[in-house]
Amino acid sequence: MIGALFYGILTGIGLCLTFGTVFFSLIQNSVDNGYRTGIKIAFGVFISDAIFVFFAIFGTGLLPDIHNFQKYMAGAGVLFLLILGISNLVKGQPKVAYPKTRFGNLLYYFTTGFLLNALNPVNFISWVTIASYIRSTLHYNFHQVLLFFSASVIAVFLVESSIAIFADKLKRVFTPKVVLIFNKVTGVVFILIACQIGYSNFLK
Repeated sequence: MIGALFYGILTGIGLCLTFGTVFFSLIQNSVDNGYRTGIKIAFGVFISDAIFVFFAIFGTGLLPDIHNFQKYMAGAGVLFLLILGISNLVKGQPKVAYPKTRFGNLLYYFTTGFLLNALNPVNFISWVTIASYIRSTLHYNFHQVLLFFSASVIAVFLVESSIAIFADKLKRVFTPKVVLIFNKVTGVVFILIACQIGYSNFLK
């Protein structure tokens, strides 16, 4: 059980350090609006991962039988990322703001994190692949599988929350000009990942 816990934590940490859309969104929003917004995004990712893990453990047979379901999800992900990317590229000089607590922001940032994670088919495939590996190669029993994945998703949430807090602490380094450049880079990253998802699912 200790091994399952240890490897679960390592897996969660590894999944956070892939420098994908969630990573850039965490830093951008934490710098722009404070670490609380980053934690809200991380919570959205956590719920999304928990849903993915549920289906990875108990099987995809519980999912609705929709023809080309993965392509529909990929298409929605491409559209969502393109909107975020273009929005980052066209918006003007940002104002570096300090944290504000608003209930409406919770839903907005939670949904942003949830959709960034959920609409990328690679994330679901990754969890299913990991589930298959630990069962077939590491021969984990059901309790070890539960512990492994629990440790993984909690580690993802804690690491992403730490990234948000760290980015907020460096707020003074991120002058409005630096934030503007970073936001543009983030927009380009979102668009490139959207193109990669579109190519993998529709053109390859």
